Amino acid sequence: MKPKQVLCGLFLGGLLQAFTVEGRTHITVILVGATGDLARKYLWQGLFQTYMEQVDSGRHSLCFYGGTRLHATEGSLAMFEILRGLSCLPRVPSVKCSMLKDQFIKLSRYQQLDTVEDFSNLNRKIEEQLAQEGLEEEGRLFYLSVPPFAYVNITAKVDATCRPKKSSSWLRVVLEKPFGHDLESAQQLAEELQKYLHEEEMYRIDHYLGKQPIADILSFRHDNQHFLDPIWNQHHIERVEIVMKETLDAKGRTGFYERYGVICDVVQNHLTEILTFVAMETPANISDSDEIHRNKMKVYSSLQKLSRRSAVIGQYQAYNGEVVQELKKPADYRSNVATFAGIGIFLDSPRWDGVPFILSAGKALDERVGYARILFKNTAFCLQSESTRRAEFSQCQPKQIIFYVGHGDLNFPAILVSRNLFKPVMSSANWKPMLDVPDLHVFGLPLSDYHVFTPVMQKEAYAVLILQVLRARRDSFVNTEDLLASWMFWTPLLKELSWESPRLYPGGLQNGHLLDFILAGQVVYFSTPDPATVISPGLEQQSTGTYKVLESSYREKKLVSAGTEEVIAELASHLQRTAEATVRRSGRFHLALSGGSSPLHLFQRLATFHHAFPWKQTHFWAVDERCVPLHDANSNFRSLHDHLLVHFKIPYLNIHPMPVHMNRRLCVEEDHGADLYANEIRTLVNDSSFDFVLLGVGTDGHTASLFSHSQALAQDSKLVMLSESPVKPHQRMTLSLSTINRAKKVAILITGKNKHPIVSKMSKMETNPEKWPVTSVQPSSGELVWYIDSDALFG
Repeated sequence: MKPKQVLCGLFLGGLLQAFTVEGRTHITVILVGATGDLARKYLWQGLFQTYMEQVDSGRHSLCFYGGTRLHATEGSLAMFEILRGLSCLPRVPSVKCSMLKDQFIKLSRYQQLDTVEDFSNLNRKIEEQLAQEGLEEEGRLFYLSVPPFAYVNITAKVDATCRPKKSSSWLRVVLEKPFGHDLESAQQLAEELQKYLHEEEMYRIDHYLGKQPIADILSFRHDNQHFLDPIWNQHHIERVEIVMKETLDAKGRTGFYERYGVICDVVQNHLTEILTFVAMETPANISDSDEIHRNKMKVYSSLQKLSRRSAVIGQYQAYNGEVVQELKKPADYRSNVATFAGIGIFLDSPRWDGVPFILSAGKALDERVGYARILFKNTAFCLQSESTRRAEFSQCQPKQIIFYVGHGDLNFPAILVSRNLFKPVMSSANWKPMLDVPDLHVFGLPLSDYHVFTPVMQKEAYAVLILQVLRARRDSFVNTEDLLASWMFWTPLLKELSWESPRLYPGGLQNGHLLDFILAGQVVYFSTPDPATVISPGLEQQSTGTYKVLESSYREKKLVSAGTEEVIAELASHLQRTAEATVRRSGRFHLALSGGSSPLHLFQRLATFHHAFPWKQTHFWAVDERCVPLHDANSNFRSLHDHLLVHFKIPYLNIHPMPVHMNRRLCVEEDHGADLYANEIRTLVNDSSFDFVLLGVGTDGHTASLFSHSQALAQDSKLVMLSESPVKPHQRMTLSLSTINRAKKVAILITGKNKHPIVSKMSKMETNPEKWPVTSVQPSSGELVWYIDSDALFG
């Protein structure tokens, strides 16, 4: 060791010693982006805490490099200014803290990291240190606190120049989120990184998983299995809430938020990872990262597909102005980026069937708080008075388990368990019971109603996770399979929401109840109507319940238009009125439904609010079907079943899927599936005239599975026919135009801004079945009503 400078050392027993003890090894930590905002606020402090813990354990020697693209003089000054501001944990005596901080600074060096030559120089310096001090290298940790677009370039240089010489020494690279903004971008980034790093060398960090209550969810479940196994299921749990609220806005970060929004920023990663920890099967060995990963992937495979009706979104009112100012947008620019989201998620699993996982996050809200809350059902009926219940922690009081990150009503991290559930077993090394309980309330109950446990020692999330990287514990990190599974789940919803206008909210305490939302069945909606109403000149305004609907005409037929939710509600009410009147008149109601995404919102609305619908007297017919097995995810019948039929006891004989799968074959003409369906219609439907047909419109003007320039458009003599789609799966079965036009009532539902161009083109009254097949939907003696939301109508 050099006499005047300690390059790599360890504080042991109050003495500064060179680390040359046999059996101990050396680790080099390189922080790339060493003077950035994240490094300044969290990462150097996390590295310092990690160093102090390693000092106490005596397992390794450590030294640190900070790197940026700045030249040595400028970069070194900026980095050491940050280091001089580091602080110790409260439990560390000031004298020892001062010595540890001094030692940490001496062990930290600045290195310009820009070109390949810079990285080669770093490698040379590391090897010189090892040789001078006679140290055995255990590994190198690169922490990339840089924008994701720089990951590939940096990892390529690390791979080419900075891998340890010995095969027994490891290389680990920590990557900060975001890891893409949808499935395609995440897949592309993953493929690029895999050119230079092995899977086990990548540690995609999610700092929220380092928050102590979140980091110990699995440990808590494992240690309390005896209590939890009988009640951790659909029979006992009412719902799970995973929440992250912020009072800060996006000012200064609007460039980031315009690309990612609140779902990509915190929901797809932080909150979804927590969901998997709560929902997965309890690992037999919580130290087995592979078992935890397998259980996590089972959760992803069981997540039910999200739709537009699974979420509500909002945007604080000042956001758009901040975007215009910061990103130099035109004054009339209008952003649809969500700064608030509330989402209801369900799992297809015996344990969680029907239990909602409610994820919510947002900026400019009324408080800063984060938690995962498991609320249990309460089926007990108690005769005691309220005062007796409170004194005895009656079974009639709410039962819940809360993993509380901090802030909000409590200003410290904690794990809380209702006293009327059980007294949990907690690791004494990590958690201690709170004996002097303050006079606070959590979710409306006094803190004394809970068993409250707080950390023995509060640690920064980054310190927790960096230590896990050094120990090769991967269960709190996101591997490639995990990442892509999450994006596969979230990307379809993100695409749907990209066309939606979020609800505006003022921000902070002024939000009031404006962002409160309700989960009814599997539909999420705001509990109060949106105060903003779009009124178009020349359209008559009609009040319907608590919302406003605009009525006029479109293509000389009746038009109903409003916001998406209001249009769906009006269509559902119209459908129920028609069904009730038809059943009173003839005893049954024949309803033909189209496929695609258009009717899903209606299905969910009916399932949630229309239990008085004459379901048992209704016959369900398909307007069109893709040539796939009926259980396939692309099947229109599967969508109808999952979003509507499954919620009601409908007679089996009343359900009429199209016979596209016969003799183990799909849509083969020799099987005469179209003829069989036509004969069934002739037999059961009077004069082959459906009571109600619901259609949608594609962006190209097709309806049902009748596409422009299709031969099926000319087959007026047939009731049902096979057709061809320009997109996969190409083969379809559909009702003919003549069958549709025989219906007593036809409703055409069009929603979303992406449909505005076709709505605008068709409004010019041109009827061209070859160009826009939907324009030939003209019931011969029935009624046609257009249901077009304001996004599609006005753009």
